[in-house]
Amino acid sequence: MQRLRQFVPLLDQLADYEQEQLQGDLSAGLTVGVMLIPQGMAYALIAGLPPIYGLYAALVPLVAYALFGTSRQLAVGPVAMVSLLVAASVGPIAGGDMEQYIALTLMISVMVGLFQFILGVARFGFLVNFLSHPVLSGFTSAAALIIGLSQLKHLLGVDIPRSNYIHEILISAYAKMGAIEPTTLALGLGSIALLVVLKRWKKAFPGALVAVVLTTAAVWAFGLHQNGVAIVGDVPRGLPDFFVPSFELDTIQSLIPATLTIALVGFMESIAVAKVYASRHRYEVDANKELIGLGLANLFGAFFRAYPTTGGFSRTAVNDQAGAQTNLAGLFSAVVIALTLFLLTPLFYYMPKAVLAAIVMVAVFGLIDIEEARYLWRVDRKDFGLMMLTAAATLSLGIEEGILVGVIVSLIAIIHEISQPHTAVEGRLPGTETYRNLQRNPEAMTRASVVVVRMDASLSFANAATFKDLIMELDVKDPELRAVVINMYPVNRVDSTGAHTLHEIIEDCRRNGVDIYFAGVKGPVRDVLAEAGVIEQAGIDHFFHEVHDAVETASDEAPGDIREAHVRSPEAVPSS
Repeated sequence: MQRLRQFVPLLDQLADYEQEQLQGDLSAGLTVGVMLIPQGMAYALIAGLPPIYGLYAALVPLVAYALFGTSRQLAVGPVAMVSLLVAASVGPIAGGDMEQYIALTLMISVMVGLFQFILGVARFGFLVNFLSHPVLSGFTSAAALIIGLSQLKHLLGVDIPRSNYIHEILISAYAKMGAIEPTTLALGLGSIALLVVLKRWKKAFPGALVAVVLTTAAVWAFGLHQNGVAIVGDVPRGLPDFFVPSFELDTIQSLIPATLTIALVGFMESIAVAKVYASRHRYEVDANKELIGLGLANLFGAFFRAYPTTGGFSRTAVNDQAGAQTNLAGLFSAVVIALTLFLLTPLFYYMPKAVLAAIVMVAVFGLIDIEEARYLWRVDRKDFGLMMLTAAATLSLGIEEGILVGVIVSLIAIIHEISQPHTAVEGRLPGTETYRNLQRNPEAMTRASVVVVRMDASLSFANAATFKDLIMELDVKDPELRAVVINMYPVNRVDSTGAHTLHEIIEDCRRNGVDIYFAGVKGPVRDVLAEAGVIEQAGIDHFFHEVHDAVETASDEAPGDIREAHVRSPEAVPSS
């Protein structure tokens, strides 16, 4: 039984289940289920699918995640971001054929599910760390604009060609200003106002359902669909049938970039919100098990006509506020969707598409992270630039291209950071044996004949040249300089290139009459230096536990007067 619990986390959650938890799960399940009905249909429109596919995506995936997911509050289902990625990737391939479009979408669901499942089983959850927070923030904010503006055609009641470029959408909308359908616009704007007011009043209140009921009733009562208001129309009744997508090698190859993007972005969105609520409720979520849970949700869902799903921010917040205690809440939400498919789909006939557009706009414009931009501007201008670059690339180049640019620039920034680590020349604080960065501690004392240097990183092939330059640029030919003490406390690892570099530093410095001493070398690093012959070359008597001892020994061998702090080559030492 214990082994089964490892594969089915829900069993572990139900081991000590109490009646109070059941009440919370039931309340949350019903609330989120009701919320999912209009929201799922709205997100299906973003994905370019008939609205009913939003309900299909809110059924089997919820059941699968409830069984295999580890987050107790995460609400899985269709989300705006993944819906947009689906539309951006499938639209150009389908060629306007809706049957082909649906088949390709379900094929992506299978591929996303398999990819996430394999990553989870292989314990590759760490790969998602390559999507840094500034990149995701920039991508999400830009995509939110594209998603929101993509609904203008439903809000205005005009035909605007599908596009993933914001300027094309705005230009097309401006060109159709004279053809706006006023009743449709009134329904859309009224729905937006109602949703905003209800959301500010109470987040857990199903405002979307209220807007849908009121606008649908208005269309039915006044016959607005006969006067130009676009409606959903016939919605199939019943549960989705079992469907096996067809797989062709050429098609699979063309969908691989979209699969990777959807799988990783969907997982990032899900794990980010899952960790927030896990911390709040004091339990752990396992990134690899989450990949498995989401992978199975997408994989099983694909065979029952569900397009790719993941955990959503807004629904998870509502799920938590409504009292969700375990994954059982997701099963209750799935029951609500199943009953809706069985009994209520005829009621959707008169639902105006304008209200679905309003639901999407209110939901996604909240994803534009202005506060994060302000925070990064204050704290880290480099990350702010990364966020803005990703947003600009997404808006100008496209959805997949935008996040690809963000990831590539992130990797370049990481490589640059590794190759140019923080370095310092140190001096002794007066009255102590403590050595600190001269740039930050101008009162620190130095000796004319001895310089202490420090690099705050492991010594590897990526930064070995930088470290050598630091020491050589201290002007080793200065007649006063007799010794360099390398503070090795921050160095956790030295690779073969780093060891070769230390050999070169010792040789070059001694050629110029400067000796090299080491302080604070950790055990594993010392083992590498011994195997590489660095200790033998430098001399065992040149290694010390404390920087001060190394300085005193070097000073005894190369006497010099203590003097005021100075940096020999300011241009070679970072100011931070």
